[in-house]
Amino acid sequence: MADAKDERRPAGELEASVMAALWAAAAPQTPGQVQRTLSAELARTTVTTILTRLHDKGVVDRHRQGRGFAYFPVQDAQGLTAKRMHSELDRDGDRETVLARFVAQLGPDDERVLRELLEADEQSGG
Repeated sequence: MADAKDERRPAGELEASVMAALWAAAAPQTPGQVQRTLSAELARTTVTTILTRLHDKGVVDRHRQGRGFAYFPVQDAQGLTAKRMHSELDRDGDRETVLARFVAQLGPDDERVLRELLEADEQSGG
């Protein structure tokens, strides 16, 4: 029987943990610093792989620090969520239907916020 530490966590969960560590940091972080922040049983090489994948996706940027890199988020959590929403819209050829179904599934509070945002955008000329 496998130990809990031997079970693999989904990549999305690991990426989310790494992003949370980067957002909480006051400065760019090396893979070793992120590993210590997570205080999980993750190898530094695993953290490096996750950071490299996030960099390849354009979610984080990096600068040279010593022989390696220090990483920092390109956007805050809300900006990243908005980017993912746009990415999902771009995957489907029928944007109108996708948006219509999205709006139809909004709760009353979210619908009110969306209306206010759209009206404010119209008033500002956007």
